[in-house]
Order: sequence, then structure tokens, then C-alpha cells
Amino acid sequence: MTIMNKTINFDEPTDFSLVLGGPLYQLFRRSHLSGDALELVRQRIIIISLLAWLPLLLLSALEGHALGGSAAVPFLLDLEVHIRFLVVVPLFIAAELVVHQRMRFVVRQFLDRNLIPESALPRFDAAIASAFRLRNSVLAEVLLIAFVYVVGVLLVWRQYTALATATWYAAPTAEGLQLSLSGMWYGYVSLPIYQFLQLRWYFRMFIWMRFLWQVSRIDLSLVPTHPDRVGGLGFLANTVYAFTPLAVAHGAVVAGLIANRIFYLGAALPDFKIEIAVLVVFLLGMVLGPLLVFAPQLAQAKRTGNREYGTLAERYVREFDAKWLRGGAPADEPFVGSGDIQSLADLGNSFEVVRTMQIAPITRDAIIRLAAATLVPIVPLLLTMMPLEELLRKLFGILF
Repeated sequence: MTIMNKTINFDEPTDFSLVLGGPLYQLFRRSHLSGDALELVRQRIIIISLLAWLPLLLLSALEGHALGGSAAVPFLLDLEVHIRFLVVVPLFIAAELVVHQRMRFVVRQFLDRNLIPESALPRFDAAIASAFRLRNSVLAEVLLIAFVYVVGVLLVWRQYTALATATWYAAPTAEGLQLSLSGMWYGYVSLPIYQFLQLRWYFRMFIWMRFLWQVSRIDLSLVPTHPDRVGGLGFLANTVYAFTPLAVAHGAVVAGLIANRIFYLGAALPDFKIEIAVLVVFLLGMVLGPLLVFAPQLAQAKRTGNREYGTLAERYVREFDAKWLRGGAPADEPFVGSGDIQSLADLGNSFEVVRTMQIAPITRDAIIRLAAATLVPIVPLLLTMMPLEELLRKLFGILF
């Protein structure tokens, strides 16, 4: 298999990766913060997290807003900022290694399972090459940085997510937020680091979705009787688990936002039920949505399988009926021990597999696990509504 006149060796650990590329990845390699396969993840987490968080601690302490002063929300009591930079940023960085290790052989599965016809291999190669070009694009990451500062900081943060009260990073005025010295670092260094890492993951998800869409345009060699009940594409459902750290990270971001508004603005957890529901739907759509591009081909394969195996079953059962029930069997052929019964059962099992074939490589377990990973960081906020003892009693009552 070749891409851009270079041979891809599928025995290499870098078979297909959404994360081994791009200017930031190259910067990490040159600064010895990453190896070729994303080693040194702890060093990256420590350095990037401290770059975003430690100056905020020092500057807020210098201004007298670390644990008191005139700020209604001092730095050390700001749950949102600690969760964002000490939990979410590390999760974004660690997720790169998880995604790389769990998804690097996905492309190889299309070939190992003979899903790509030989005549379509050039199109498959082109889809991989296109994904690699996007992943390695310098322009893409420059545009992400520009978007972070123009939209993420100046619009989204200042207008929608910053607390409307005196905090360690800003004081509200008639003209808008008046940033403190620590607020300047927060708004123009720390937040952009977090937002860039987040948008970079959205861009990678776009690359993954685009790659799957291009593959779905190929006339795949699907097998309706494959035991995974999705024509042989069942391996794609397992890619969902690679994105679990991203789901936890998004849940933690929302948990931090809600916590600050509960503790400092008098809100209650039920006030955010719509936001929580939207978050779960968004994560399910982002991770599972790309797999739906195979639905048309799977639906067609199921219709074809039902027709063809239905015809085969009709022919077999008529011959079985004629042989064993209408006197067609030779007199010297014993019924006990005949393979016809087992063949009839095997045919029935194959027909049942076709009949129950799904039209998307998505499992209920994947949906539940992804939703649970998103909600886990939010669950502790239930303690703002009821004591721990009462919460545990209700949970045990539900489970047992």
C-alpha cells in the first residue's frame, strides 16, 4: 500500500494516528518533551499545566487575591480554574497517548478483513493521505490559535463564561471586565492554552469523521452474516473507548463552571439540567456520529442479505421437507446422525444474524460508557443538594 509514493508499513507503530503530527507535536519533539510515539507524557503534563496554573497562583498572591482580599472569588477557592488546568489540560494531553495506542491499527483492520476491494485501494490510499495532510497542517493550527484569541477569549470568555462578580482575575465595571495582572495572564496565556488544546481535539475529530466519510463512499465488501452483526465493521465500535478521556475532560469543564455558579452566584444544580443534557448529546454526537456514515451501506447489505439468504433458506427447507417428510430420503439413509438437521440449524443461525444485523457499528455498551464518563465529574455536585449519607442511601436503593 502506498501513499504519496511512499510505502506504508502496517507493522510500524505509527500505522495511522490522529495525533502524531502537526506543528505542536513537532515542537514537543524538538524540545525533547515527546518521542516519536508520544513518550514523556508526564513531562508534557507537568510543564504545560504549570505554565497555565503556577503564574496565576504567584500573581494572585502578589495582588492579595490568593485566599482573600477584595475578591469574592479568591484564586485558591476558584474550583473552575483548578479543574480546568490541573485536571482537564492533563486529560487532553494524556488522551493523545490513549487515542494513538488504541486507534493506530484501525486502518489496518479495513484491509485485514478484506473490506476494501482491490480496485478501490487507490481511493483508500488517497483518504489516508488526505487525513495525514490535514493532521500535519501548519495553517490549520495557526487558524486555531487565531480563533482562540478572537472568538474564544474576546467573545466567549469575556461575554459568557467569566463570573459576573469580583474575582481574583477581574472586576466587573460598566465598560466590561477590568482584568487584574493575574487576569491578564489568565486571559491571554492560560485560557488560550486550554482552548487551543480543546479546539485541536475538535479538529482531530473532524479529520477522523472526514476519513470515515471518504471510506464510506467506497463500495465496501460487507458480509451480512458476519457475527459482529455489522457486516465486519464491528471493530469501529471499539474506537469509542479511545475517546473516553475526552468525555471525562468535557464533563470536568462543565462541573467546574457549575460549581462556581453554585458556590458564588447562588445557583442550584437542577438549574443546569439542560446544559448537562446538551453536553451528553454533544459528546455522543461527536464520538458516535462519525460511525453513522456507514449506515446506508449497512442497510443495503442487510436488505441484500435478507433477500439472498431468504432465497437460500427457502430452497434448503423445501428440499429438506421433500427428503425427510415426503418420502424422498433413500431407504438405507438413517435419520439419526444425518448432517441435514445440523445444516438446517446452521442456516437458521446465519439467517438470524442477517435478520438482526444493525445499520451502524454502535453498541449500547459504548453509548452507556461514553455517557457515564461524561457525567462522572458532575456527580459530586449532587452533594450540594443533599448530604452524602442521603445520597448514598438513594444510590444503594436504586442499585440494590
